[in-house]
Amino acid sequence: MAIVNLWLAVGFWAAMAAEKADPIRMVAFGDSLTAGYMLKPSEAFPVKLAEALAAKGHAVEIANAGVSGDTTAAGLQRFDWAIPEGTEAVIVELGANDALRGIDPGETRKNLDAILTKLRARNIDVLLAGMMAPKNWGKDYEERFATIYSDLAAKHGALLYPFFLDGVALDAKLNLQDGLHPTAPGVDVIVKGILPQVEELIGRARERRGAASKS
Repeated sequence: MAIVNLWLAVGFWAAMAAEKADPIRMVAFGDSLTAGYMLKPSEAFPVKLAEALAAKGHAVEIANAGVSGDTTAAGLQRFDWAIPEGTEAVIVELGANDALRGIDPGETRKNLDAILTKLRARNIDVLLAGMMAPKNWGKDYEERFATIYSDLAAKHGALLYPFFLDGVALDAKLNLQDGLHPTAPGVDVIVKGILPQVEELIGRARERRGAASKS
């Protein structure tokens, strides 16, 4: 029995070592909220998220593919070079600039649908981060925009974090003077909120990797 337990322990630690040696390759694909507008590079969302995951024992490499000012259309245009070969998981954070500019929610839906279709075709696991439209465009616009993310997450089997700025939006203490972009403490709040879904995303990516290695 002692020998069996020893081999089980050896196998467990070998698996843990292999996981740490071969991190999940993730891309944070978004706009200025991902890029870290007016923040130090070390304060940007992908960096803070990677640190939080490392503290919980997850081996993950997160590329910052955030571009300030990007709409969903711009994200779709740069998709092929923004999501390199070997990517296993993607956090999609796009749509805030569409809403700020009053772009037809039908266009936003179409662009995000195309992005998620491309990711699914490449067998990349996805966490879709939702956005909310400002109220100045009217109730009809707000309602049409609000259903985009939940509908597309269900359609594509993606994980959903309903509102990327949950706990941060409209809080002056957690936003820059423009009232739109989070401060470093604001990014910390975002990371804390989204972390459980990102851990689930990592789990999915590892399961997919394991299944691929057995096939």
